[in-house]
Amino acid sequence: ARMENHTRISEFILVGFKSHPGSQVLLSVLFSTMYFVTVVGNICMILIIRMEPKLHTPMYFFLGNLSTLDICYSSVITPRAALAFLLGRRSISYAGCASQMFFFSLFGTTEAFFLAVMAYDRFTAICNPLLYQVVMSRRLCVLMVVGSYLSGCINCTIQTGFTFSLSFCGHREIKHFFCEVAAVIHTSCSNTLVNELVMLAVCGPIIVGTALVVFVSYGYIIVTIIQMPSAESRHKAFSTCSSHMVTICLFFGTVFFMYAQPGAASSSPSKSNIISIFYTVVIPMLNPFIYTLRNREVKGALKKQLKRKGFFK
Repeated sequence: ARMENHTRISEFILVGFKSHPGSQVLLSVLFSTMYFVTVVGNICMILIIRMEPKLHTPMYFFLGNLSTLDICYSSVITPRAALAFLLGRRSISYAGCASQMFFFSLFGTTEAFFLAVMAYDRFTAICNPLLYQVVMSRRLCVLMVVGSYLSGCINCTIQTGFTFSLSFCGHREIKHFFCEVAAVIHTSCSNTLVNELVMLAVCGPIIVGTALVVFVSYGYIIVTIIQMPSAESRHKAFSTCSSHMVTICLFFGTVFFMYAQPGAASSSPSKSNIISIFYTVVIPMLNPFIYTLRNREVKGALKKQLKRKGFFK
């Protein structure tokens, strides 16, 4: 009987942002535009870092990886959502939903670890500049990136495995615009207490742990910057870090709301839909701008490449 429950549902219906047709077209255009900007912006970032030897440092190695991750992260959700709004086809197959959840959890968790790794990199550069080259070796940088992805893999396997071991009896509507863990759990007809506890037990330490690394690193960084003797070095150090801080506050602020408080997401689906847009669509789009516009080295490298291609005299 248990197996019958599993196979009874072959698809789900995503009902996030259901409203009159005019606004659906607007949502589709908005999502498509944001996705286009995300892909183009992040590809530009990757190319600038690849082409400019000056940017072959740990900080830009992580930034290049973050851009790749953001393209993948956004690709899991945004194009499908934009099409659903446009065509009104809101159904997603059981397997499609499971794979969307798997990759969303993988890239989302990895992003949290990346932000922690990048904060540690800035902490080492500003607080221990003499040891920076020794500490942030190429080997450590690669290990940190691989470790971030592995952590993401472990989390998404647990989340997806536990969620899709539940029974879905006929209630097919997911109150979200993608297969987000809490929203899918909410549609099950099984007792979901264990799932909610697992989600809290796994996501809680990941979010709190990575946020802690980030905020402790930046605490030390701010103290070190304040103590710098010259105004110029203070300004230079702060301009590299302020951009990181913007991303971090946006990402962890929205993720805390969604995953660090049990029941917050399911108690108000429309609010959680809007907040989800931030960390699934808006942040991957903003990252290249935040990191380039606030960064003299990247702007210099971009000008250099444009000059080489004949755009500037």
